[in-house]
Amino acid sequence: MSDDTQSQAASDQHEADGETKGDAKAKDGTPIYRRPFFWVLILVVAVAAIGGTLYYLHSRQFESTDDAFVDAHIVRIAPEVAGTLIDVADLDNRHVNAGQLLAVIKPTGPEAQLAEARAGVDQALAQQQQALAQVSSATATRNQAAAEAQAPLAAAIKAAQDLARYQNLAKIDRSAVAATQLDQARANAASTRAQADAARRQIASADAQIAVARKAVDAAGAVIAAKRAQVAQANVTLGNLRLVAPVSGQVVNRQVNKGSYVAPGSQLLAIVPDTMWITANFKETQLKDMRIGQPVSIKVDAYPDVEFKGRVDSIQRGAGQAFAILPPQNATGNYVKVVQRVPVRINFLVGNGNPDPRNYPIGPGMSVTPSVKVR
Repeated sequence: MSDDTQSQAASDQHEADGETKGDAKAKDGTPIYRRPFFWVLILVVAVAAIGGTLYYLHSRQFESTDDAFVDAHIVRIAPEVAGTLIDVADLDNRHVNAGQLLAVIKPTGPEAQLAEARAGVDQALAQQQQALAQVSSATATRNQAAAEAQAPLAAAIKAAQDLARYQNLAKIDRSAVAATQLDQARANAASTRAQADAARRQIASADAQIAVARKAVDAAGAVIAAKRAQVAQANVTLGNLRLVAPVSGQVVNRQVNKGSYVAPGSQLLAIVPDTMWITANFKETQLKDMRIGQPVSIKVDAYPDVEFKGRVDSIQRGAGQAFAILPPQNATGNYVKVVQRVPVRINFLVGNGNPDPRNYPIGPGMSVTPSVKVR
């Protein structure tokens, strides 16, 4: 290779190195705020900050929990008398109204008991009428005895007055009254007094008969009351043979059919009332701003696209663990603090365009997620 060629190559290499250094210098000298990546990063950070702030401001207004479920006072239907079912309404998973017939137990003894009790009432009424007649008869006898006693009583009074007059005359002048007259007056007074006493005893006996008759009337009245109580009891027993719905709701968990023998207290079926609510177990740290009457948004797991509305009805005074069968005893052993949960009752709101839970197959035990607006 000639010297001219080597010199030219060296010159080219020198120029190339100069351009590379110039480019590197120019790139290093560009301010970072003029680079596109910087502004993209700033935009992303700003959007994230604004979004996070808005999310925080929105989420802090609500307290939510997934430890919640639909609740209701389930009514369990059981007979009070034993017997065989002769009719069971085909109402599985159907709605019934209060008072609607559910089942009928075959009547056997109760009807006979009712007839016997009614016959006992009629008999007691007859005895009372007889006792009243005896009162009337005894009253009439007493009136007659009182009328008949008027003459002996008057005679006894007159004889006593005559005897007193003769005795006074004898004291004044013994010769004014003969001894025979005085003896006769004494005998007459004693005789009439005895007759008057006998008349009084007859009147007293008649009064006693009236009292006895009136006691018989009272006793007959007590017997009537007892017999009527037996009739009422027989009617209750007969009424217990017909099982009706005590509340309106949906029939569930039917366990018997026509012809089944049932015993007192055995469950036949259950009714889920129309009135239901939400029992939400919030952490105790979530109750700071929660108040009765606050609005609630309810999401039922079975219907995630339907937003039910509710309102806080009450907050239980005490955590759930305090009402357990075996409440914890933290005074012994090691203690580990655990955030407790407190049941909060939330009522559904219906009307004003809010979804009605009764139009959906929603029942006790179904999971929900309530969000209470606390701010």
